[in-house]
Amino acid sequence: MDYSAPHSADDAVRMSAKRTAELFGAEYLMVTPSTLTDGSIGVSYRRKAEYEDITELPRSLAEKQAKASAGRTKRPRIQAQTPADGSGSSMSLVRRPSGTGVGAEDQPKSLVQRPSATKQQRPEWHAPWKLMRVISGHLGWVRALAVEPNNQWFASGAGDRTIKIWSLATGALRLTLTGHISTVRGLAVSPRHPYLFSCGEDKMVKCWDLETNKVIRHYHGHLSGVYTLALHPRLDLLVTGGRDGVCRVWDMRTRSNVHVLSGHKGTVADIKCQDADPQIISGSLDSTVRLWDLAAGKSMGVLTHHKKGVRNIAIHPSEFTFASASTGSIKQWMCPRGDFMQNFEGQNSVINSLSVNDENVLFSGGDDGSMSFWDWKTGHRFQSTETTAQPGSLEAEAGIMASTFDRTGLRLITGEADKTIKVWKQDEDATPETHPLTWAPTLGRQRY
Repeated sequence: MDYSAPHSADDAVRMSAKRTAELFGAEYLMVTPSTLTDGSIGVSYRRKAEYEDITELPRSLAEKQAKASAGRTKRPRIQAQTPADGSGSSMSLVRRPSGTGVGAEDQPKSLVQRPSATKQQRPEWHAPWKLMRVISGHLGWVRALAVEPNNQWFASGAGDRTIKIWSLATGALRLTLTGHISTVRGLAVSPRHPYLFSCGEDKMVKCWDLETNKVIRHYHGHLSGVYTLALHPRLDLLVTGGRDGVCRVWDMRTRSNVHVLSGHKGTVADIKCQDADPQIISGSLDSTVRLWDLAAGKSMGVLTHHKKGVRNIAIHPSEFTFASASTGSIKQWMCPRGDFMQNFEGQNSVINSLSVNDENVLFSGGDDGSMSFWDWKTGHRFQSTETTAQPGSLEAEAGIMASTFDRTGLRLITGEADKTIKVWKQDEDATPETHPLTWAPTLGRQRY
């Protein structure tokens, strides 16, 4: 060909496309050598070039599919299509036109199918809870509660910087302990020693001897207010956490700081201890729950499902499960890895406190005074009510700051922002006939 002769632009384009096709082969081109009238890419060519390799399953998968379909002969609703050459069964990504020998009803509609709705368990019936007693005496918000192992008395700590000991049977005041210079935020009674432990916003962690009612030990180390503490059930260890974002593990007797569990990016709002791994569970205002290995002093896992700060954690007394609460969200987890189980949905408030008893009743108390009682197994809310602030209180003081069940699980004690302690019990006269279970299964998908 004479290249010196002048060519038009169309001739030059055609010549270039022809040479490209000869050099690289038409199957590697994204555009057809012949130009379409509208200048677009040939649809049939692109279908062939891009999807030709995946119109049929690989032979190994096709054989596996054939075995699976042969094992499901009792349920012939979904059948695999047989290719024209008869080589095994196949699930094609290309939809066959109707009327090609296989009924349209039997054709696979999609490889992505909607998961079937899980069958929901019917919740257990629980009697509703009602107010039994109101105890007044504190001059500040009641921020901490602890029941002693013999179930004779309980302790409360409040914003008036005092710790008060109350009779559980009568609600009478037995003793007032003074020594903190700021709000008392955490209390724990040792099941194996005559000791009461307390912590507060004054950075102090104190050990009280209940035989002499005096402070016998201080645990120094926190750089800011201490918001929570917990005792290990079997070891002589105390775990505390607060605004400095670390959990500190103390030897109860020598007062030495065994571990500094660092990892949280915000205030540690609650800590719980248990016998088995994870022996320490902490919730923080950085929206995470951390599981700690006590022997190594390191984090075993981080649960990041919450969107807001985690303010409270409750461990089930007999099951290997626990729950965590943040604003408008309560989530249930399985130990030891922290596998997500379910949500408790319905209480749209800042949830400050969680408590659970042996009868699978979970209580949650909110900043606005809202109270919810849930079935632990199914997440069903069987009772929703509101606390009543004592006369003379502001409307904003109807908030629940702390809660705990007694050792029998038959009494619920709440510490509230109206400076009172309220004791709740189940209605003895209630039956499944007088208070029927209002529950309807839903097809809602499980949310994380």
